[in-house]
Amino acid sequence: MLHVNARGMKCPWPALRAARAMREADAILIEADDPIAPSELEALAQQQGWAFAALDACHFSLRRTI
Repeated sequence: MLHVNARGMKCPWPALRAARAMREADAILIEADDPIAPSELEALAQQQGWAFAALDACHFSLRRTI
């Protein structure tokens, strides 16, 4: 699983970093501390057909679904 550090970045940057990372990976773990990041990442996952999970307040996973 690829790790993406987006701490300190304001939205939309965490979602953009996640989308770029998912070009090369089937799953990523992203760290993001912007309060809007969870909803932005979830919306990105829904739009792309990926699975989204909030692991805690600042850690999220995105996975391609088959």
